[in-house]
Amino acid sequence: MSRPMHVMIDSGSTLSFIVGRMVGELGLASQTLDTHLVLSTAAGDKIYPNRICRNCTIEVEGHQLPIDLRVLEYLEFDALLGMNWLAAYHAQLDCFLKTVTFRVPGIPEFTFIGVATALPITRGRLATTQEMEAFAAIVEPEVRTEVSTEVRIEDVPVVRDFVDVFPDDLPGLPPPRAIEFIIELISGTQPTASRPYRMSPSKHEEVRRQLDDLLEKGFIHPSMSHWGAPVLFVKKKDGSMRMYIDYRKLNQVTVKNRYPLPKIDDLFDRLTGAKFFSKIDMRSGYHQLRIREEDIKKTAFNTRYGLFEFTVMPFGLTNAPTIFMGLMHRVLRPYLDIYVIVFIDDILIYSMTREEYASHLRAVLTTLREHRLYAKFSKCDFWLSAVRFLGHVISDQGISVDSEKIRAIIDWRTPESAFDIRSFLGLAGYYRRLVQDFSSIASPMTRLTKKDVRFDWLEECEKAFWELKRRLTSAPVLTLPELGKSLSVYTDASGIGLGCVLMQEGRQVAYLSRRLRPHEVNYPVHDLELAAVVFALKAWRHYLYGERFILYTDHQSLRYIFTQRDLNCVRRRWLELLKDYDFTIEYHPGKANVVADALSRSGIDSQTVIRHMTHEYGLLQAASVMCMTDVFTTTEPHICFRMRVPTVSIERVVECQRTDGLYE
Repeated sequence: MSRPMHVMIDSGSTLSFIVGRMVGELGLASQTLDTHLVLSTAAGDKIYPNRICRNCTIEVEGHQLPIDLRVLEYLEFDALLGMNWLAAYHAQLDCFLKTVTFRVPGIPEFTFIGVATALPITRGRLATTQEMEAFAAIVEPEVRTEVSTEVRIEDVPVVRDFVDVFPDDLPGLPPPRAIEFIIELISGTQPTASRPYRMSPSKHEEVRRQLDDLLEKGFIHPSMSHWGAPVLFVKKKDGSMRMYIDYRKLNQVTVKNRYPLPKIDDLFDRLTGAKFFSKIDMRSGYHQLRIREEDIKKTAFNTRYGLFEFTVMPFGLTNAPTIFMGLMHRVLRPYLDIYVIVFIDDILIYSMTREEYASHLRAVLTTLREHRLYAKFSKCDFWLSAVRFLGHVISDQGISVDSEKIRAIIDWRTPESAFDIRSFLGLAGYYRRLVQDFSSIASPMTRLTKKDVRFDWLEECEKAFWELKRRLTSAPVLTLPELGKSLSVYTDASGIGLGCVLMQEGRQVAYLSRRLRPHEVNYPVHDLELAAVVFALKAWRHYLYGERFILYTDHQSLRYIFTQRDLNCVRRRWLELLKDYDFTIEYHPGKANVVADALSRSGIDSQTVIRHMTHEYGLLQAASVMCMTDVFTTTEPHICFRMRVPTVSIERVVECQRTDGLYE
């Protein structure tokens, strides 16, 4: 059994440990040692753990890294991996980027992106045996009100010339701009008002404090409006409280603004080839835009201390994100998609070279200064080779999951209702582009969200739940497509679903999958395979339209789809769509089309597949004799065989690939 774990990587510990409860949960075999490890706690107590789990496999980014783990009962993580594990796999820690890079001889290097814990060490234990000494430190998060090692603005090249763009607070009312916040109401709407919500004395005091601050800045003033919304509080990451106005009634009667918010995937596509990044976060961005004079009265809110109304755009109004997006697009339009992308109040600057980067950063900061727009220095990042942006980590290698953002998914408790499932899949689905076979894996849970379906959490649901968590923690780095380089699409269909992979020069750009719809279950094989092609072309139209590409399928007859006669209505409709694209269809045997094949067949037991792969198994056995190694089957999803190959054999294959076309 395998599952994601909360692991601390500690270079200050000589040995590696696992907490006792995980031994039982994972079904690990442990044995008793003849010699004891003596642990002295901070309180001076002695603990004598004498159990060890040998050859435990830790999977990192798809790589299996075995290690012996001592069993402890008091670990605050599921496991602690120390120097014996780090040294065995040639690991290098980057404390700034919070990454661990493994350079194991014989395989390409790979990197794990972790979540940093806070600095203070709250517990230290000295571990000794007759042969060695070891120090294991457990680190516990702690809220820090100030950081003594914070970067100063004067130390950042280029940025230090724009100190006025990063004030400690907004200087006052924003200047009149070409864009104002407008609240257009549905015809016939009458003003509505609600009584203030009841609050504790401490929250009333917080209301008074924040009202005084907003009044002093001119962001609000006393009101005589017929409108009135109640006040709420939202807890911020730093523990402080933000006053939030409950504008739900006003939002219900507001005409929705249709300004388009960009798709996250489309933004990321612009970053191909970038090596240097900056992220700029606006300081209270909404408060940097005025409200149209005649709409100010509609923002009125009730408090114990009277009725007030906003002169600047407040949080909580339905059209606020799109209006502010329009402002940022207008201000930064000369640079958009050249070296800047914007999502609401987050600005990302990307450059190919260090020289370009300095020029780009200066241009953006100059523009912000000219428009009197201000950023929050403590939430900005500059001169980075990898940056966290919109829940992802972006580097010149591509896009990967931000482990800090998926912590909520990993910590998610087993769903107890259809609502819980929708919430979990909604959050996890944000990363579906990075997760191979997302839809098919989630299907046992998705079925429970349908109307009139009884909530019955079966073993298959539990497996799907943990498999999605595992996939998120080991999601690959997807490459960003480059203009001018050829694209290829791999498609496959099965009785379960459709699967597609978009690739460029051997590297994955995106995964795509979905389960069959009820009417598709009875489709003949030919129509299912064609449905997979149509599914891919529609989803990746923005990549493929106007480009020449190759489409690989394991269904021979699809190669002749353009010359076939007597097509049914469905095929004729799909053929019209296919004619819009410039591509050739190539036959790719099913077992060579492994990724798309796996995407379409999630949930099929690998042992069932093995029974139909005797020819492939025979070839692997022959290869094992030549390489003097073993081939063995597995019960892992999508993996039918494993084969350990010596480094010298890999080198021979690589050499043959250079000289023999049969090995390409």
